[in-house]
Amino acid sequence: MLTPSISGDVVFHTRDRLGPIMVIDHRRHRVLSFDSVFEQSKIDRRRPWLPVHEYNRAMLLPLAWQTPVHATVLGVGGGTLVSAIHHLLPGCRLLAVDLREAVLQVAREFFSLPESSRVETRVNDARRALEELPPGSTDLILADLYSADRMSPAQSRRHFMDLCLRALSDDGWLVLNYHRPPDRDSRLIRYLASRFATLMAFTSKTNNTVLYASRQPVAPMDPKSPRLNDLEQALPVAWPKLMAKVERIT
Repeated sequence: MLTPSISGDVVFHTRDRLGPIMVIDHRRHRVLSFDSVFEQSKIDRRRPWLPVHEYNRAMLLPLAWQTPVHATVLGVGGGTLVSAIHHLLPGCRLLAVDLREAVLQVAREFFSLPESSRVETRVNDARRALEELPPGSTDLILADLYSADRMSPAQSRRHFMDLCLRALSDDGWLVLNYHRPPDRDSRLIRYLASRFATLMAFTSKTNNTVLYASRQPVAPMDPKSPRLNDLEQALPVAWPKLMAKVERIT
C-alpha cells in the first residue's frame, strides 16, 4: 500500500513504465504526485481551472501583454495551465503535450482537463512535438518539464530554445519553469538574451524561477495597470501581486 508524505488521502494510483502516478485529496485541494513527496500539480476541486501553486500562476503573466490565438503547453501534469487558459481565453486554441499517456488520462479523469474542440492533446516528447509544429504557428509556449524529482535537462539546452523560437509567432512568448534560480551570467541566460528581445524573471516563494522570453521588446507593466485588474476579475490569482515580483533581465 502506498503511504504518501503529502498530506491527504490517496484516491487513485497507477504505474506506467516511468513510475507511479498518484492522486491525493486534502480538504478542498487535489494533488498529482509521481513519488508521494513532490506535488506535480495542485488544484482547488471546486474551481479546477484555478492554479494553486504560485509558480503556475506566475507562468500565466504573459497574458497581461498578449492575448494568444494559440498556446502550447509542454508537460501537462494535471492540466492546470491548460485549464486556466481554456477558462480565461475562450478564443484560444491549445496544444497540450505530455510524454505519458497515463498522466493525460489522470488529468482528464481527476483534474478536469478540458475535453474541448479547442484543446488538442498529444503523447509525445516535447522536442519532437516542437519539431512537428509549423514555423510561427503558436503564440505562447509554456514549458514545465519535470519527472518525479527533477527538471528535464532538455529544458535548458540551446536546441530546445531554438525549436521554441522556430515555433513561435513574431510576437510570441516562451515561458520556462526552473526548479532553482539560474545564474544571471549563465550560458542559458546569455543565450536566451541573444535570441529574444526581452527577458524577464519571477522567483516564487518555493524558489522556482519562471523565465519569460518575448520576441518583441516589452516594457515592464505597472502592477496597478487596469489590464491586471480585468484579468483578476476573470481568473483570481493575484495578478498585480505577481507582476510586482517580475524583474527585467534584458
